[in-house]
Amino acid sequence: MSKRTDSNSYTIIFAVIMVLIVGSILAFLASSLKPNIDENKRIEKQQNILYAMGVNENDESSATFVSTNVAGTEFTKYIKKQIIIQGDKITEDDNAYLIDVKKQQTLAKEGKQRKLPLFVGEKDGVTFYVAPIRGKGLWDAIWGYVAMDENMIVQGAYFDHKGETPGLGANIKQRYFMDDFIGEHLLSETGNFEGITVAKGNNDPKNDDKTDYEVDAIAGATITGDGVSAMIKSDLALYVPYFKTLKK
Repeated sequence: MSKRTDSNSYTIIFAVIMVLIVGSILAFLASSLKPNIDENKRIEKQQNILYAMGVNENDESSATFVSTNVAGTEFTKYIKKQIIIQGDKITEDDNAYLIDVKKQQTLAKEGKQRKLPLFVGEKDGVTFYVAPIRGKGLWDAIWGYVAMDENMIVQGAYFDHKGETPGLGANIKQRYFMDDFIGEHLLSETGNFEGITVAKGNNDPKNDDKTDYEVDAIAGATITGDGVSAMIKSDLALYVPYFKTLKK
């Protein structure tokens, strides 16, 4: 075997060893960081739910969560019941907030019965029903939490996104947009589910009309707004049978 062949062989062996070492390091780091990542996701979900029902640290214009170090305590304080709705079956589960909505939507597409988490909270003597929703924006996933009263009138909302355009679609998580949903009716006077449409030129820029099933769109973000409308209509409609039981 020539010296060149020996050199090439050693280079290949070294490269393989380095790949194995780097792979092992990355696997170790991923395994080590997973508990922290899971904990951050858990806290963020609690913050989202609390925000929707008005437990936050907002000032006049900001949209600010309760801090991470008190999120768990505040969640326990304000969320009185966690429910899982699966068809006609309704069960209580203290870990319902950990349900992956995306996975449940996939199950539904496969013809399986999905789980619908619902969080019952109380603040200042008022009862809130908070439901998670998920959809598709212009570039990637969008999601949110909508707080309602027993009549499915919106009491608060929080929206977020994975990759919408800064200054345009990304503004769904701005307070001026989220606050527009407060007071909006999801049901008609006859009890039919109407949802809420994010509409351009809805002739109600101050959002005084809360029974038109519309909020004003974000300029330059039509597709993202359509995604918000779609996920509200598709996901929240699934909760209507439960809300009808509250009237019995």
